[in-house]
Amino acid sequence: MSQIDYEKELTPEVREKMKKNLIYVGIFGIMMLFAGLSSGYIVSAGDTFWVKYDFPPAFYISTALIVLSSIVLFVGIKLAQKGNANILKTVVPLTFILGVGFAYFQFKGYKELYQSGAFLSSKITVSEGRYGSYYELQVDGKYMEVDGNDYLIADKVISDEQKKEISAFAKQFERISKEKNPKITGLDKYTLRYKNQEVRLKNGKFYIQDTVELQHVDLIRLEEFSWHIRDGRGDFFHAGKYGKDFKIYYKNQELDYKDRTLYYKGVPLSAPLQLKMDSSSDTATSYLYILTFLHLLHILVTLIFVLRASIRSLSGKLAADNFLPVRTLAIFWHFLGVLWIYLLLFLLFIH
Repeated sequence: MSQIDYEKELTPEVREKMKKNLIYVGIFGIMMLFAGLSSGYIVSAGDTFWVKYDFPPAFYISTALIVLSSIVLFVGIKLAQKGNANILKTVVPLTFILGVGFAYFQFKGYKELYQSGAFLSSKITVSEGRYGSYYELQVDGKYMEVDGNDYLIADKVISDEQKKEISAFAKQFERISKEKNPKITGLDKYTLRYKNQEVRLKNGKFYIQDTVELQHVDLIRLEEFSWHIRDGRGDFFHAGKYGKDFKIYYKNQELDYKDRTLYYKGVPLSAPLQLKMDSSSDTATSYLYILTFLHLLHILVTLIFVLRASIRSLSGKLAADNFLPVRTLAIFWHFLGVLWIYLLLFLLFIH
């Protein structure tokens, strides 16, 4: 007896129980996966530096869409079971559209995170290539300074236009250690300084004091320096104002930032803590991407089945066994909606 013949021999009640049990096993496995990741997230936050910031608005829009899609699907199935089977021709495709909308705004949220400097993998603070550690800039003879992620000239934050111009100048140095005869423009306006000494370009090489040539390691430092200026980055990888757009915590204690120095419990970070900070990765954001993208991946796979159900709904093939195919699909879809709400609340509480 083939598998198809065997299933035909089963009563509708047995078939429904078997399919639901498969769904429940899948749900249980996913719950264990996210429970493990959530636990890892909490443990990781215990003894390391942790960045907290506001969620992208796109994530809230996607939340509204997935909640609405669950409501639409739930009401549609109830009406179909009461005799209005044609309602599924509207409800199931609409669920698919709302699910696609959820995925769209999730990707939009990732884009907003990236633009704010919240990368999948990055440091928290700038250490290598930090402005002022080795290199500085003078603009029209005036020193440019850094405070947080703000660039200042004569104690005034530079304009967006100035920032673009300085970024374009810095971009010329992004691969300087690999260029044999670099052509640098803008040296009449911008003065590059290394350890408070002017850097001059002569015959394709960089010198200080007109005679001491910068070595390869100095050019590597110049590249790192230029990357941060090119990207508009000061002391932090996250964009915006410290204390307003993002904050750094250590052992659940918010760090203060003043005069380019971080303070823990009112005291500047000790040398060991500063070393730990400089080497710390932004674990919080890494977990955020992993948790939300794994959920999104389950949504995208489920959308394939929702699309298939949408096509079947238009041909009226979902009425078999009291709409069992769409009812079992709805169980998993509702679960993914509840899972997203849990993740959102969890990340909001911890993040």
